[in-house]
Amino acid sequence: MAQLSAELEAQFLADDSPETFSLADVLALAGERTFGFLFVLLSLPSALPVPAPGYSVPFGILLAWLGIQMAIGSDQPWLPKGWRSQSIGRERLSGIINAALPWLKKLEILSRPRLIAVCRSPVGRLVLGGAVTLMGLSMIAPIPGTNTLPAMGIFVVGLGLLDDDGAIALLGATGGVVVTASIWGAIIWGGSNLVDLLKRGLGQ
Repeated sequence: MAQLSAELEAQFLADDSPETFSLADVLALAGERTFGFLFVLLSLPSALPVPAPGYSVPFGILLAWLGIQMAIGSDQPWLPKGWRSQSIGRERLSGIINAALPWLKKLEILSRPRLIAVCRSPVGRLVLGGAVTLMGLSMIAPIPGTNTLPAMGIFVVGLGLLDDDGAIALLGATGGVVVTASIWGAIIWGGSNLVDLLKRGLGQ
């Protein structure tokens, strides 16, 4: 099985690559590893240190939907026909992939098949799918800090699924959920404190 970085370069960065790519093209490339491949590819724009704007909300919705399907035991994702036909230009996609390749290759050095049951068993896929769902929903929120870190967690989960590396998949799921919960906890706690301050101010 070729490494993800090599597949991305061959399919999307080659000189003879088409000018646009649809989600259907990605599904055809992914084969039996569809969930992991989609988690990686759809989280990339938001997971980059300098995220590409405009992707977090639609891709967050799609990732949450995929996470739900994985959690309930689906072997292959179901996507509406309209979603499958959505396309992205080669130039824009190549910019995202080129920015991600250096650290993707570093992660691939660490990734290898281990704790395979985490990636293939119903319980493992329930845990991973649930985590991706929560992180995908966080990506939808138009609040700074709720997009990039959860997307990174989803990216790591996807990479683990691609290589049957349950340790890396669990690391992405656990780290992503903890960070996501911390962000939302801080937002809620900060918001409640602000309300209390306003109440006290008005009371005076």
